[in-house]
Amino acid sequence: MSADTKIAELLTELHQLIKQTQEERSRSEHNLLNIQKTHERMQTENKTSPYYRTKLRGLYTTAKADAEAECSILRHALDKIAEIKSLLEERRLAAKMAGVYSDTDPPRKTMRRGVLMTLLQQSAMTLPLWIGKPGDSPPPLCGATPASSDYVAKQGDKVAARVKAVDGDEQWILAEVVSYSHSTNKYEVDDIDEEGKERHTLSRRRIIPLPQWKSNPETDPEALFSKDQLVLALYPQTTCFYRALIHTPPHRPQDDYSVLFEDTSYADGYSPPLNVAQRYVVACKENKKK
Repeated sequence: MSADTKIAELLTELHQLIKQTQEERSRSEHNLLNIQKTHERMQTENKTSPYYRTKLRGLYTTAKADAEAECSILRHALDKIAEIKSLLEERRLAAKMAGVYSDTDPPRKTMRRGVLMTLLQQSAMTLPLWIGKPGDSPPPLCGATPASSDYVAKQGDKVAARVKAVDGDEQWILAEVVSYSHSTNKYEVDDIDEEGKERHTLSRRRIIPLPQWKSNPETDPEALFSKDQLVLALYPQTTCFYRALIHTPPHRPQDDYSVLFEDTSYADGYSPPLNVAQRYVVACKENKKK
């Protein structure tokens, strides 16, 4: 089965799941309305009789079951979305290897700066939000949670890579993994920027995997960098990471970090607050300020 056919099938299944979600929600709304009306009658009569207690217990049991059923459908839908994204990424990598590009993924040598910045922004916006079950801990690479010590980034993964610039200085750039050699423990990565056409061979210590899920500040705040923590953050409208302090962590799932970049042109040594998406904020391996 071709990737296009499989994607079409998954999209059809996703559409059905969305319809099921709406049907489940409509059914549960009727029960929630009954709960509200029962509470209103109890307030009017100013009493809690055994009849009302029994009725409410049944209504809340049904409401809980309805919520769990809707949650199950939504998780199934999220799994389908993840499958579709994985297939699209496989197709992109196959096209890249074959030298064939679509309109939405032009070759790097012809990609305009504005197009690249738009793609990076879209990548940050579509990074999935981690939604665990009650009691689950955020997995590695969720928000600020680091990768496991034996983690190896896959082909196509975006990483922060420490490379030598033309002037000999070292800098952290946004790169895409081409391959990993288990015999040498080294990565081959491409600079994501069209202007940096050189391929780099780097050791594992020069690679920091980017988050694969956003952390929800409302449920998993521990998986976020905290205020005043030192990080590497992608400077807006560039493809380079620079040292920064967290000014304000995200308050809502869709929020960005507010960070202060180290900048000697300012009296206090830091830039004004700038917003950077969770996708592009990673732990800084260098603790001391240069």
